[in-house]
Order: sequence, then C-alpha cells, then structure tokens
Amino acid sequence: MRLVTHGDSAPSSVNRYLLPHENQVIMVRRHPAILLRPVAEVFGGLILAGLLSRWFGGSAGGQALVVVWWAWLLLLIRFVWKVAEWSVDYFVVTSQRMLLTYGLITRKVAMMPLGKVTDMSFQRSVLGRMLGYGEFVLESAGQDQALSTVNYLPYPETLYLEVCQMLFPGSDPADD
Repeated sequence: MRLVTHGDSAPSSVNRYLLPHENQVIMVRRHPAILLRPVAEVFGGLILAGLLSRWFGGSAGGQALVVVWWAWLLLLIRFVWKVAEWSVDYFVVTSQRMLLTYGLITRKVAMMPLGKVTDMSFQRSVLGRMLGYGEFVLESAGQDQALSTVNYLPYPETLYLEVCQMLFPGSDPADD
C-alpha cells in the first residue's frame, strides 16, 4: 500500500523542498491527536470561565469577568494557531530522504538522507494505540541529525513497513 501515489503532488509548502530528481513516495500530515491538549485547554478554560462567571455574577465582579473571558479568548486564539500549524505540517519520504516540514511563520525543514539511517523504530503509547498514531525514532551512525524523532504519525505500522522496505529493499521475505 502506497500512502501517496506517483501521480499525487505535494502541496506547494512541501514541494519547494523536493529536489528535481526525487520521487515522492510517502506524504502524510501528522495525526490530529497532536491537537488534543489545545482542545482540552480550550474546553477546560470555557468551563472555568463559565464557573467564574456564575461566581462573579454580581455587578462588583464586572472587571473580573472581563479578565476571565479575555483569558479564555487568548486560549481560543492559541487553539486556532495550533490548528493552522498542524494544517501545514507534513512528514515526507522521498526516494532519497525523509523530511519533516513544520512551522507557520518560521518554516522549518528537518531532513535525514535514507542512506544515513542505520536504525529505525516506532513507539506507540496506550493513547497512541487507541487513537492510531505513533512515533518514529531514527538513528544515524554516531551523528546528531536534524531529524531523529517524528511524533504523532498516523498509521505507524504501515509507514514503518513502507520505510523499512525503502531502507532495505533486498530483504523482502517473499523473495526467499
């Protein structure tokens, strides 16, 4: 199963970092579970703001209510920012390298050539198993790389098998 077919094209936010001779093999957006904490903060803040509104309900608490609701509005703005960041974050595997593009204003690209990967594993927490995401841990021969951990990846088993097939093309058990 290919997660991106050869006819699919990357969004322009990713395509500008691909070399002309590279073939895009896999491209996925990080799992929406990355937004669980901001969602919990917004709903928790809303509940807290509602409770404080009832408590400060009198005319003497007018200033406190304004502060409480402005604080919640800041939480809501932070949530919208996190969603916008998530919408432009991609994990890409090409025929030559792995890339993680992220950042809304300051665009960052972490990269590791496939030939430098000496070991790769994935980890899944209990919540990750329930929601369907995992984390890749990449290792290179004695060097610190810009891309060593990629968290919140969807379908980690499928991605893991796809990338391992690219890293070790001759080790297909069906060929034996």
